[in-house]
Amino acid sequence: MAFKKDVVEIIEPRDMFVGNAAALVTLEEFGEYESEVCAKANEIVKQLLEEYDGQIRFNFRHFPLTNIHQRSLKAGEAAVAAGQQGKFWEMHNILFANRRNLGTTSLKLYSKEAGVVNKRFLDELVNATYGWQVQGDLKEGLDRGVKEVPTFFINGEMYKGKKTFDEMSKAIDLALKKVKPKAAVKKKAPAKTAKAKHKL
Repeated sequence: MAFKKDVVEIIEPRDMFVGNAAALVTLEEFGEYESEVCAKANEIVKQLLEEYDGQIRFNFRHFPLTNIHQRSLKAGEAAVAAGQQGKFWEMHNILFANRRNLGTTSLKLYSKEAGVVNKRFLDELVNATYGWQVQGDLKEGLDRGVKEVPTFFINGEMYKGKKTFDEMSKAIDLALKKVKPKAAVKKKAPAKTAKAKHKL
């Protein structure tokens, strides 16, 4: 008798968010864990999430520059693996904090620190279980014109300004202004129709 193998649904990186899931503004970053610049950008993202609490959501996509950072690919896989247990963001921050030490054994230790309970974690890393997810992000980034890390998108539009808290705040304010009037117009519409009926 043949046993049917359980099909495990993999949570894709594009579906892993931090912040308000229903936020009207999405900040998306293509980056990798060995990059000093990405580590600095991560601190700015934390500030933005605090400043715009409830108004934005953040999504991190993997763009490992394997020609200069050989360990960034496995680090990305480790983050996706942690994300399967709802520990993506814990792992994400630990990886940045330890960006100079991202060997496979270290990644296993970081997963425990992040609260991942998975006896097969090391096997999954060695067998590149989540390799397709990281490669998928890389391909999508290339298709969307990403050439360097970090590259940010705000509501799907590539952000071309300076990667500072002040400059990114201005871009987020602008994005919020673009989406808020639409929401306000929808709310005001019934009142106008009510007035029109009253005139009749």
